[in-house]
Order: sequence, then structure tokens, then C-alpha cells
Amino acid sequence: MGPTILHNTSTIIEGNHPILQLTSGTITLLGRKGGLAEAHFNLNKEGSFCAQYNISHSKSELYTILDGKVEIEYDNQRWALKVGETIDASIYNKLITFYAITDAKVLLNMDACFYERNFFEMQSLQEEMEAVARVDGYTYHHCDRIRKYAIEVWKKFNQPSENLKLLRWGAYLHDIGKLAIPLEILNKPGKLTPEEWTIMKTHSIKGADILRAHKIEWLEDVAFIIEQHHERYDGKGYPFGLKGDEISIEAAIVSVVDAYDAMTTERVYKEAMSPEEAIYELKKGKGTQFHPAAVDNFIKCLQENKFD
Repeated sequence: MGPTILHNTSTIIEGNHPILQLTSGTITLLGRKGGLAEAHFNLNKEGSFCAQYNISHSKSELYTILDGKVEIEYDNQRWALKVGETIDASIYNKLITFYAITDAKVLLNMDACFYERNFFEMQSLQEEMEAVARVDGYTYHHCDRIRKYAIEVWKKFNQPSENLKLLRWGAYLHDIGKLAIPLEILNKPGKLTPEEWTIMKTHSIKGADILRAHKIEWLEDVAFIIEQHHERYDGKGYPFGLKGDEISIEAAIVSVVDAYDAMTTERVYKEAMSPEEAIYELKKGKGTQFHPAAVDNFIKCLQENKFD
């Protein structure tokens, strides 16, 4: 990909630089220097992001703290970074997570061709999620919370690092199929009729179909998570009635955190449960509705205050 991509008319521009607006903060793509892309990540307080070095994507991957208080977590250890300190992701063989304790700014340096392609793909996907927000604001914020929850739970499992990208986007886009559900059903204040419930349940298949036909080709590899996230461990879920280990661990994680967020969020048709009440329901559903290890690991994350 050449530098001309920076002038794509679909790009969000701030001054002369493209920007990517995320709930965790804003990334400004500054340009190239010595074959490396340079970007500023203005992290919001309590925002976070993950880094997983892959030499096939980028030979160089550097993160320098420019301002604010940032902590890093690696291999179950967490420590504070100083302003001016640089993390070279190439020397870490496992996932790295950055947490903003205050508003913070991080300088990103990465191979330009890979990073620019990734940046504009993320921008395109973010625009699609903003389309979801215009249809249903609850679904948009719900999906972002699911993404955060799912990443922390996934870190508790001994899974291949390259699967994180699939889990991250599968969690974030798990409800994208609701764009195809009529608003009068999606936002109905009362109980759905059997006919309406049948329509609502199609959102997992429709969401998977959206990703399989997406212009970003690798999203086809994410579709199985969207398709399976309403399956149940006992085989009584939908759309296929999968059970046990027939359900991917990624979809099993999304199922647990999706249920927790739904229970603890107030809607027009129900009051929110307390975290304690929701945890009780998860435990009650362990081994029937939910994958046992996914429940246990999510509860560990809650006990460790991973989401505070």
C-alpha cells in the first residue's frame, strides 16, 4: 500500500492527519519516518489496548510514553511505565496490555505498510459500528464493553496469541446482525411475541453473513464467533444447537460476558441486576447455558478488578 492512501476521501481528517476515534482514545496517524509509521495514541483515562508482536506483520513495533500515567501488564505481572520509556514489543513473546491510569499519550512506531493498512481497516470497521450506534445506541456501547471483558477473559486461557485478533473483533461485532432486525422489534419495551423472537434470533446468522461478505477479507475468519455466540453448553442454544466443545472457546467467552453485561445494564423493559446477582446467575448457568471455564475465568477477572 502506498502513501496515497492517506488522501482517501473516506478518511476522517484532523488538520493534515487521519484520525481513528475509539472509545479508549484517539489515534492520529502522523506519517512515515524511515519506513516506519508514526502515530499518537491519546488514551482516555481507564482506556487500554493490547499489543502482540508478529514478525510477519512488522519487524519493528515500539511504544513510547509521551505523557500521563500508564501501566503495562505482561505474563500476569503489572508495573508502571515512566514518561519517555519505550516498550519494544519484539522482545516480548506474549500479549502486552497497556492501561491508562490517567489521560495519556503514547507514540506508536511500526512498519508503515502494515500499520497503515491496519489503521484504515479499523477506521472502516469503526464507521460501521457508528452505524449501529445510530440504529441502537445501547448495542454500540454494549459491544464495546463486551470487547473489553472478552479480551481480559481470553488472557486467562492458554490460547494461541494470533487468535486474539479474531476474539477482539468477534466480541466487538457480535451484534452487528442487529442492523438487519426491525427497530420495532429491537427496541420493543415489552416481551417479544414468538414470531418477533424468531426474527430476533436471526441476528447471529445475519451478522455472520455480513462478515463473510465483507470487503475486509480477513473478517470471514471472525464470522464463526458471531454465528455461535448464542449457542449453549448443553446444546439448547441457537442457531445450530451446538454443545460442549463443539462451541469455540471464543464464542463461549462472548456468550458469558454478553449475558453478564445484559443482566447488569438497565433497559426500558427491565431493571439492572447488581454484579452479585449477575454472578449468581452465571454460576447457576455454568455447565448448562455457559462454558464452565469461561464462567470461572470471567469471575476471576471481576474479583481482580480488571474492569475498574
